Amino acid sequence: MTTLWVDATAGASGDMLLGALVDAGVPLEVVAAAVDAVCPEPVTLSVERVTRAGLTAARCHVEVADSSRRRTWRDVRALLAALPDGLRAGAVFARLAEAEAAVHSTHPDDVHFHEVGALDAIADVVGVCAAVAHLAPERIVVSPIAVGSGTVRGAHGLLPVPPPAVARLLTGVPSLAGPAAFEACTPTAAALLTTLATEHGPQPAMTVRAVGVGAGVRDPEGHANVVRVLAGDTGTAAGAARTEIVIEANVDDLDPRAWPAVLEALLAAGANDAWLSQILMKKGRPAYTLHVLVAPRRAAAVRHEVFRQTSTIGVREHEVAKTALDRAFTTVAVGGQEIAVKVARLDGEVVNAQPEWEDVSRAAAALGRPVADVLAAAQAAYRNQDR
Repeated sequence: MTTLWVDATAGASGDMLLGALVDAGVPLEVVAAAVDAVCPEPVTLSVERVTRAGLTAARCHVEVADSSRRRTWRDVRALLAALPDGLRAGAVFARLAEAEAAVHSTHPDDVHFHEVGALDAIADVVGVCAAVAHLAPERIVVSPIAVGSGTVRGAHGLLPVPPPAVARLLTGVPSLAGPAAFEACTPTAAALLTTLATEHGPQPAMTVRAVGVGAGVRDPEGHANVVRVLAGDTGTAAGAARTEIVIEANVDDLDPRAWPAVLEALLAAGANDAWLSQILMKKGRPAYTLHVLVAPRRAAAVRHEVFRQTSTIGVREHEVAKTALDRAFTTVAVGGQEIAVKVARLDGEVVNAQPEWEDVSRAAAALGRPVADVLAAAQAAYRNQDR
């Protein structure tokens, strides 16, 4: 099983996470492509090697022309519409909007993001989500998160550390003050870590394949202001089954046009898969059974979303054993258009390689070619590349 462990015991920010993921092997071009797809103004990404408390790290720079414009969640959501469904940037900002709305007693759609609505913060969120999608971990474990101490000046004045939004985002998540006497965890990082994590805790038993270290702006005495990520394997993907939960509900009174949005919302909440079966209920009523596959640690959030998004008033659940192949992403080019390919391996041997449908559809539209033609070309490009 592909596992990513995030060491945030010195704190975290969006650019620190981005630097760590690039340092762990994610091509900067992958990040830049996702950022360019959503940002209305030019954004330049670069990485430099720096030292923090004697430790070499990657410092990611995000340069934008407009870094001060305030945007609401509505504004940001419109920008994120260009992203593929697999990237969870929308879920990150939705979580952040809900936290800010609770702090300021307003509706999430009306929240002004201030600092995190600027293009550099949007680039951090989108970039981190794209980098994680590129690594395609099945399990993301986050250490206790250091928040720092003291005070910080925000858009509304001087605030205690952790700021109210960060404190709310980290509710129910292991955290500590840590070594820093400043704001060590930003709202952007708190939203990213709590959205992407499948669990929290120390480094699990794993075979580490790559290590990435991302640096913060500050270089305090006494500790390294860095985030570390360790990518590797836990167990053998081909033979190790793990327990997951299937949540089900029969629904006969929901407008069928709502189902695509429901499934998307469940995936954004942490479900590993979500699908429908057509059924016939009592008195001849046509209906659907909603099925959701989710890891135990994500079950509560997904169950909550089932009740929010559908008209059901009850769900049933049962445990299942899931065995998943190891998988990773690579890219191929068709007519100058980049297409991601998900590659699955059994005992190290490639047994399946499928181009991502959203990329195929986008490339077909850009090239003016039939989707089936572009799909076949992408499959052929991967086979040629793999020789």
